[in-house]
Amino acid sequence: MSTVDSRPSDRPSDIREMVAGFLATAAIFVSAIGVAYRPARLIPVAVVVVLVAARMTERYTRLVGWAVAITVVCWIVGMTIAVITEHPLY
Repeated sequence: MSTVDSRPSDRPSDIREMVAGFLATAAIFVSAIGVAYRPARLIPVAVVVVLVAARMTERYTRLVGWAVAITVVCWIVGMTIAVITEHPLY
C-alpha cells in the first residue's frame, strides 16, 4: 500500500496546542508565585503569557479561560496583600 500514516502528535497544530497548554499552566504557576512575591513584577508577565497562549490555542480554551481568571484574581489578591502588609510591589 502507498498510504501515508500521519500520527496526530507529529502535526504542527498539535504541537502548537500542547505549547499553548503548557504556557497557560505556566502562567497560573507564575501568578500564584506573584501573590506572595512581588506581584507588580511577576503577574504582568503571567498576563502576557496567558494572552500568547490564548492566541495560540483552539482546543484548550477552557484552560486558558481559567488561567486568565486565576491571573486576575492573583493580581487583585497579591496587590491587596502587598499594600496592606507594606511589602514592596516590585
